[in-house]
Amino acid sequence: MSVILWPVGAGPILLPSMTQALPFFLCPLPTGMIQALGGFFTYFVILAENGFLPSRLLGIRLDWDDRSMNDLEDSYGQEWTYEQRKVVEFTCHTAFFASIVVVQWADLIICKTRRNSVFQQGMKNKILIFGLLEETALAAFLSYCPGMGVALRMYPLKVTWWFCAFPYSLLIFIYDEVRKLILRRYPGGWVEKETYY
Repeated sequence: MSVILWPVGAGPILLPSMTQALPFFLCPLPTGMIQALGGFFTYFVILAENGFLPSRLLGIRLDWDDRSMNDLEDSYGQEWTYEQRKVVEFTCHTAFFASIVVVQWADLIICKTRRNSVFQQGMKNKILIFGLLEETALAAFLSYCPGMGVALRMYPLKVTWWFCAFPYSLLIFIYDEVRKLILRRYPGGWVEKETYY
């Protein structure tokens, strides 16, 4: 509890501390973990499509970042120069960013309501829809605008790489819809105590 000083003679007022531990499911931890999984999945898909399977990536960092090594072999024996490796790495960074944008679509939609289903509420908020389109357009601009490879080290993505995070976006949406369904069916229950914000 935090103590706030009040006028003399009125006594202290005790307020809940902002540093108190929140219930696990109230924190953005579950959706945040799903978002991170979506980003890392896309990251590994791109590396695998370029010849670096996950098993090959273990312990490769020192060689990967070695400027003098211009013959690093991937999983199929193809040799990569330092510059080629960095282009792939920065493309993965761009894709991770784009994946977070994709899973944020679900985050934005689930935040529309605290208890009602999105299907009950509807998607009539034009500003929200504009926000979804705007964040996607900005991510696409940062990926595809010429010169971003130099300015921000963001490289163009294949269209298919944008879709890698869709299952994770759907998972976040389903997770929250099930949570809201349980809230409506069992008001005051454990799920409400742990997840209602």
